[in-house]
Amino acid sequence: MGIKEEAIYEGGPHIGDLIINLLLGFTIICLPLTVGAIVRSLWLRYRITNRRISVTGGWQGRDRTDIIYSEISRIVKIPRGIGLWGDIVVTLKDGSRLELRSLPRFREIYDYIAERVAEKTGKPLDAIKA
Repeated sequence: MGIKEEAIYEGGPHIGDLIINLLLGFTIICLPLTVGAIVRSLWLRYRITNRRISVTGGWQGRDRTDIIYSEISRIVKIPRGIGLWGDIVVTLKDGSRLELRSLPRFREIYDYIAERVAEKTGKPLDAIKA
């Protein structure tokens, strides 16, 4: 019997992302950003556990991506919304990237992911974090 999977974050993007983009939607120029934020808030869901990162998204939430920590080679965090939420970009060993957009508690999640990657790969934290 293996280790029980425990979620440290389960949910969608930060509500502030939607609010800001709705306000920007009143200017016609930012309308595509508003549509993107609405789609993210409706169908994008994250599940970050002690074993994997799962992202469910796409049209009506039909696409799912699962990544185990040993596949990750590097992670980067980008603050958004005056630091209340942020994006995390996960780079895999094969060079592909996965963006976790508009995450609440992104600093805590970033540190958690980096620690799990260091455990699974044996790399020092400095080599994983950018």
